[in-house]
Amino acid sequence: MINGTRFKPLGKLLIEQNLISPQQWQECLEQHRHSGKSLGKVLVDSGILTEEALLQNIANLARMKIVDLAKAEIDKEAVDKVPASVVQVYNIMPVKLQGNNLTVAISDPLNLQFLDDLRFTLGLNIQPVVAGEDRIQEKINQHYRVERESIPNLVSELAGKPVLPFLTKDKGGPGKFKPEGLAELAAQAPVVKLLNLIILEAIKDKASDIHFEPFGDEFKIRYRIDGQCVEVASPPKDLNLALASRIKVMANLDVAESRLPQDGRILTNVTGKKVDLRVSTLPTVFGESIVMRVLDKSVVSLSLDQAGLSDLDKDRLRRLIHKPNGIVLVTGPTGSGKTTSLYSCLKEINKIDSKIITAEDPVEYDIEGIIQVNIKPKIGLSFARCLRHFLRQDPDIIMIGEIRDKETAEIAVQAALTGHLVFSTLHTNDAPGAITRLLDMGVAPFLLTSTLSASLAQRLVRTICPACKERYTPDEQELSQLGLTPVQAKNKSFYRGKGCPGCKNSGYKGRIGIFELFILDDKLRSLILERKSAQALREAATRAGMYSLREDGLNKIYEGVTTIEEVASQTQWFV
Repeated sequence: MINGTRFKPLGKLLIEQNLISPQQWQECLEQHRHSGKSLGKVLVDSGILTEEALLQNIANLARMKIVDLAKAEIDKEAVDKVPASVVQVYNIMPVKLQGNNLTVAISDPLNLQFLDDLRFTLGLNIQPVVAGEDRIQEKINQHYRVERESIPNLVSELAGKPVLPFLTKDKGGPGKFKPEGLAELAAQAPVVKLLNLIILEAIKDKASDIHFEPFGDEFKIRYRIDGQCVEVASPPKDLNLALASRIKVMANLDVAESRLPQDGRILTNVTGKKVDLRVSTLPTVFGESIVMRVLDKSVVSLSLDQAGLSDLDKDRLRRLIHKPNGIVLVTGPTGSGKTTSLYSCLKEINKIDSKIITAEDPVEYDIEGIIQVNIKPKIGLSFARCLRHFLRQDPDIIMIGEIRDKETAEIAVQAALTGHLVFSTLHTNDAPGAITRLLDMGVAPFLLTSTLSASLAQRLVRTICPACKERYTPDEQELSQLGLTPVQAKNKSFYRGKGCPGCKNSGYKGRIGIFELFILDDKLRSLILERKSAQALREAATRAGMYSLREDGLNKIYEGVTTIEEVASQTQWFV
């Protein structure tokens, strides 16, 4: 994969040699950013370049030699020197070891940061040579038995082995160690190997978060998969500090600071895919709790067609987002997919003739052609302050990560009144609740009815594993969770997952949204001006054709997409 910070030199070289047109280059960049596939793979798969031509140009640009792995003799000593988890995470193949010099085949020679990381991790001088991405993966599969390496097995190997013998306390207070000792700890081979394997397995399992949690007598590692936390392993308690130090080194955080929260970011390539890891540390009474948010473009579809909207709601929403002005809100609790829905809307209307600016906390995915700003409240860069300056940037479309206060809400309203299309989120239970929330913030009813186009409430429900899906007849108690009677369910179909190795016996694989689209019409606007309750607004919207979250969930149950249990758990407040 080619590093994003070095796209332009390669593109310029290919264009100068008439191997690719400027338009083709831009199209490949766009596909790379949205798919998560490496740029090299995009260029080859599209038929624009052969792999040989691509490798030759990359090698010339990086001033490195090309190696034909199909004919190269792989040194067993070199393979033994590099753990399987390291080759998988960095997508490299050791070729030869001579003294302290290790020749490594790589597909991304322009990514200097990971070469430095390899030198640090392995304690060797790295001599990189260029090889094709697929050839590297073939050699990895041939020379490494990756499937036998597991987190529990590695944790068992580390149990009882001292990992902190060289650490010396600092004078900064309890729990403070000298930075050089922590840096040395972070470079220990077992620590590096374990963390690489944890990240690799998380990505393979499509986890959204990795949790490192210290407790009184134990240390737990958990993944969040499809919204549920799953325990992966309980390493020795001593490894908490070791893994925390390694994560901080990778995220460029202060390795010696354990008394204050820190936030950082790790950009890495895992099995040929670009993965963004957002790191958050939090000091607790038993050590630092660390969460790594996994942002993997290859498993996130920023498309309205893939979100789970019904055909009717999808058509309605598309009409709304193509309007020249107004406010479109997405509501729901944390982790309900609001930001992904906003990105999907922005991606659909992201055209060359429109200027789009976003304020986010934080920016989760980089989208080509959109100006994105990271909110930094600690230095006074709030949503409201950003929004005020946005209006001086001549935008057509504005996205605000969240409306949190009256000031932000009022500026959003003013932006819509002056001809801008505004997108944002709110934390409310349902779509009509967005109205009462904004009124409670102090937004005048007449301003709200003049600017708000719609609010979209959503939740995420787990989808049934297709490999073990079966039809069944729910009992009366199950049906009562959704307020259904046996008579109502008589001619309906219900499905569930039996559980299989593919879904880790959960019966579920993946998630999809259930939605409630509240569109303002003249009747609803008059009710808002009268400050009617959210319930009154809901009843009027339902008469106008709005499907509730529960009704949308029921439709997905009957279609065999999800289960009674999932919809009931996400719409309990309806009862």
